[in-house]
Amino acid sequence: MSVIRPATEHDVPGILRMIHELAHYEKEPDAVRNTPEMLHGVLFGDNPRVYAAMAENAAGEVQGFALWFLNYSTWEGVHGIYLEDLYVRPEARGEGHGKALLQHLAGIAVRNGYTRVEWSVLDWNEPSINFYRKLGARPMDGWSTFRLAGEALQDFGGTARHGRSVPAAAHG
Repeated sequence: MSVIRPATEHDVPGILRMIHELAHYEKEPDAVRNTPEMLHGVLFGDNPRVYAAMAENAAGEVQGFALWFLNYSTWEGVHGIYLEDLYVRPEARGEGHGKALLQHLAGIAVRNGYTRVEWSVLDWNEPSINFYRKLGARPMDGWSTFRLAGEALQDFGGTARHGRSVPAAAHG
């Protein structure tokens, strides 16, 4: 049995530990630069735009989490949910926590009139891909994920004209 609840400020250290566990699982153990202060700020700061839900077992022990934010579909004209991370501790997999977390997000989407919940999964992660397919999720065939980051972002962004500034809310 899985109990899903919103994350609290006390969950920040545990979420960050699980982010590190996820990075190790995804073969990027040194890629996490997030800190407790940074994570606390985006989840619980003055204007939070990132949200987290925790999965607990019947004993109240945290077994996983989902971290998400809103996206927007220009075609649909409404928001959706982008699931940044879904993680269940290896020893708790198969107990329904991942399904409960995804069902929780789907419920938020339905209640708010959002048209989608979407996420990315590594091509080699067959266990997760099979799990998502069993839930009715389908890959976006014909689409590739692109990312502008690091030195390329700095080089390209540094050449932007600095005319009119972008409102703080658009900095996301």
